[in-house]
Amino acid sequence: MAMTMHVDVVSAEGEIFSGTAEEVFIPAELGEIGVLPRHTPLISRLKPGEVRVKMSGEETSIFVSGGMVEVQPHVVTVLADTGIRAQDLDEARALEAKARAEEAMQSQEDTIEFAKAKSELLEAMAQLQMLEKIRKKAR
Repeated sequence: MAMTMHVDVVSAEGEIFSGTAEEVFIPAELGEIGVLPRHTPLISRLKPGEVRVKMSGEETSIFVSGGMVEVQPHVVTVLADTGIRAQDLDEARALEAKARAEEAMQSQEDTIEFAKAKSELLEAMAQLQMLEKIRKKAR
């Protein structure tokens, strides 16, 4: 039997995933982190992207818009700003958000509003990349 760890993915809206896993891949601020049981403890900020939880050959994908991750030897806790299960992602909504953010970036001279629009654009683009990746796996 393979070694496992407990994984929790939560957001302000509630619990998104809770269970055991053999591996977890996390979109950390400085790059993707692969976590196995007995990993060295760490805390990192998250960037928008896909959290992949692998268990017994099955994989669960969750989009996170940002947040924090805490890794302990047998527990991984992802505190997401926003989290959406892969099957709940809406491509039309992501495309609309991308278009709104691009328009806002072009019309903003205020650096705070520009930064907010850029953040929204990055989040929408990460959702679209995740949807494309899921489509490729399904083929």
